Amino acid sequence: MSNTQLWEDGSLGQSLDHTAVASGSKREVDEALGLQLISIRLQKQLLCDLKKIADYHGIGYQPMIRDLLNRFAQSEIKKILIERLHEIEEKDRTASETSTIPVKEFLEKQRA
Repeated sequence: MSNTQLWEDGSLGQSLDHTAVASGSKREVDEALGLQLISIRLQKQLLCDLKKIADYHGIGYQPMIRDLLNRFAQSEIKKILIERLHEIEEKDRTASETSTIPVKEFLEKQRA
């Protein structure tokens, strides 16, 4: 059996011989990891479902929720930026269509 398997099944690392009090406070650990303690109210069934999903994947539910929120936030930020870019491009097209001839020529040269 490999060391990885022994760690995974708990044969290694789960005895009192392998424990020690961590130096530093929880606040220092959170700061080092860039974490912020928050309080949030969730429906009991939602929390239960999230815990079941995390358990199925063999991970803690809090790290899973952090990952879920990170992925959602990144996706939404990209969506917002793309929408904003389209708005700017549309405004730019509208401006170039209503521009006088010298301004139109200047803008066309800039785009080339």
